[in-house]
Amino acid sequence: IDRLQRIDGQLAILVTADVNEDTANANEILASIQAKDINPILANYGVEASFEGSSKDQRETLGDMQMGVVIALVLIYLILAWIFASYSWPFAILLAIPLGLTGAVLGHLLLDLNLTILSLFGFFGLSGIVINDSIVLVTFYQQLRAEGLSVREAAVEATCQRLRAVLLTTLTTVAGLLPIIFETSTQAQFLIPMAVSIVFGLAYGTLLILLFVPASLTVIESLRGRLGLKPVTSAYLHD
Repeated sequence: IDRLQRIDGQLAILVTADVNEDTANANEILASIQAKDINPILANYGVEASFEGSSKDQRETLGDMQMGVVIALVLIYLILAWIFASYSWPFAILLAIPLGLTGAVLGHLLLDLNLTILSLFGFFGLSGIVINDSIVLVTFYQQLRAEGLSVREAAVEATCQRLRAVLLTTLTTVAGLLPIIFETSTQAQFLIPMAVSIVFGLAYGTLLILLFVPASLTVIESLRGRLGLKPVTSAYLHD
């Protein structure tokens, strides 16, 4: 039965479609429709259009996640600043997060997977694991500095002494998630992007963490020295 549909008191036409995720990407289709079809119609006929349904839910989820990222980074920084008694050292750990995210993106490219909401959830989990690995390294570095080792010696020794702990964390996590990536059942398919984000991000990020975090600490300590700030060796916040 034909009927008039209204949205917010205005006449509306509802167009629905299902997407075969195996052969097409919903976001790419919507972007193409927006550019080639919707925008010319809006410009020439003075009507309004919006994408609803799962597309709307995705936009709302992304908006919430953006706010969540900001809140999470602020809380992580405050906790790290309190633990390490420094305002500058937490940046060496926070800067390691993009290294893991780079690996996650490369993993999606290698396996020809699209980035999904669950991929972004995997980014959150990956960030936490990457930060844990970095904390293990920086904590030992702090102990060595308190014992009187130089910046370079402490960075090298911390990396060597905590290499096993960092690698074990990475290997056990990767080994636990690998079966999900190779799972072929329909029930597990939606979890694969999240597993790929964590596995590839952690595997790629760990190697860079072992190189990047000590180098970042060396740069931070060098800048502190040039600014005439005291070394971070006590339980009070400096800089």
